[in-house]
Amino acid sequence: MTSKRTDQLTWRHWTLAGLVLLSILAVMVRLYQVQILNHEGYLEQAAATRQGAATLPAPRGAILDKTGYPLATSVDTWDVYIDRFLWRDREKALRSASGLADFLGMSPGDLFDAGTEYDTGDSLVVRQLDYERGLVLDDLDLWGVRLLPSSKRIYPEGDLAGSLVGYVGRDGVGLWGIESDFDSTLEGHDGWTTMERDALGRPIAFSRQNYKEPISGGEVQLTIDRFIQAIVEDALKTALEKYNARSGSIIVMDPHTGEVLAMASSPSVDLDHVDLNDPNLDQLVKNHAVTDLYEPGSVLKTLTTATAIDLGLVGPESTYDDTGAVEYGGYTIRNWDLSAHGLTTVREYLQASLNTGSVWLADMVGPDDFYKYLAKFGLGEQTHVGLSGEGEGTYRTPASPDWYPVDLATNSYGQGLAVTPLQMLTAVNTFANGGVLMRPYIVSKVVTPTDVRTYEPVEVRRVVTEETARTVYDLMHDVVEGQPWGHGAQVPGYEVAGKTGTTLVSIPTGYDIDSTIASFAGFIPYNDPKISVLVKIDQPSGGLNLGGQVAAPVFSDLAAKIMDYLRVPPSDPLVSQP
Repeated sequence: MTSKRTDQLTWRHWTLAGLVLLSILAVMVRLYQVQILNHEGYLEQAAATRQGAATLPAPRGAILDKTGYPLATSVDTWDVYIDRFLWRDREKALRSASGLADFLGMSPGDLFDAGTEYDTGDSLVVRQLDYERGLVLDDLDLWGVRLLPSSKRIYPEGDLAGSLVGYVGRDGVGLWGIESDFDSTLEGHDGWTTMERDALGRPIAFSRQNYKEPISGGEVQLTIDRFIQAIVEDALKTALEKYNARSGSIIVMDPHTGEVLAMASSPSVDLDHVDLNDPNLDQLVKNHAVTDLYEPGSVLKTLTTATAIDLGLVGPESTYDDTGAVEYGGYTIRNWDLSAHGLTTVREYLQASLNTGSVWLADMVGPDDFYKYLAKFGLGEQTHVGLSGEGEGTYRTPASPDWYPVDLATNSYGQGLAVTPLQMLTAVNTFANGGVLMRPYIVSKVVTPTDVRTYEPVEVRRVVTEETARTVYDLMHDVVEGQPWGHGAQVPGYEVAGKTGTTLVSIPTGYDIDSTIASFAGFIPYNDPKISVLVKIDQPSGGLNLGGQVAAPVFSDLAAKIMDYLRVPPSDPLVSQP
């Protein structure tokens, strides 16, 4: 019988040896990863266990008005935190909670519970504590209470131009308006600071500190003049109450440059009392003067008249026979007041705002040239004012499958097509600017730490000849100043050029005969226009609902105040000098 050899390795031995070798190899691979491949990352993690880090928020840039006054700016504040790691010392935490509660007017028990709910991490107590109060709190040196720099957005003029200026959310991001459109410019870049701390979270004396300076956000300066804006908003509020109107918009511009001096819409938002959970917030924050479309009514007759004059088809004294109605495209079109004036000049048709006159002119012009000129005036496209949500406007042309010949007739007096208030005023400005269409703009300058950008007036294109523009401008003067019975847009001491508009509110089934949009577009003073204004009042009620009854008087009131603010002397002094 032969005995087994005991000096030979069995498969169990080889298996064990293999496992040991694999374990050693795995450890070596892991050491290689830790010490070689991920060396820097683990150094940062190790440093983080003994370093305290804090973000230094970058001040958000200001939004300024035309005069350089801030409409939106940021002030330094503090965010107050409880360090839960330090509040594991319950005796010190109780004393600290009591002192913090006395200072903030809060419950000591609630603060103690918030600071001891978990063993680690920070508990936010108060956001945006006033800067001076924060300094006082810091001097109390409460155990485990830390203050980190923060900032708060304020609006020095309250709700002035709320839908235009915009608002900043808790995360520091602009939610609408300029705050949103220029968020990347205004927000800046946060900095940070670090300091080595001991196991109890206390700063280690003479330890190395790292620091990165925050970069402030850029400033955005607007063309809006806060004084004119206040006049306009007050006039709009008064008008809506007086005429029991649903909503409205008013725009004031420099017709020669395209600068928007004021832009107001109602309903609007109160920046001091923003409720982000309000289901109607989207309507309150919309800049209706830029986003909303409406049928402009007889204000558009100025464009129809200009087209016919520019093509050499008529002059101010050309005549037609106004019978009070005209058949066109199978439909009967009547004057707004059902009147008939007999032999009527172009000047008289515009003064009386006769629908038959605009149909007569449009028929002579023809659809091809009519819509060509509408496009030249900028209708049907954005003005490129630089604000988000801008509407383009719309109208049908003979190339559209749903266009009918009667569309030419109704479009000629501003129905059956849609524009934005800004688009309409920009087009009308052409007559005060020698026939050249100017691009409206609302931002004049953007200043960042590395760059300064200024925005200058931009000529889009010539629409009509200078002679045509002057002729239509003079006709608009006669509309306001040449009426024997007076006009609601007249301003004592000044001469005005302008045109009213009244249109029925469109609904899915046609038009609501009981609801109107009353508007007026005009210039003052006539001899050297400093401003152009569009007033649009939606669905006035209570007996007055025409452009001449509602919008024209609003223009008269606010124009007089703006002339006084701009110190434009009257052309016809109200009081004779001795």
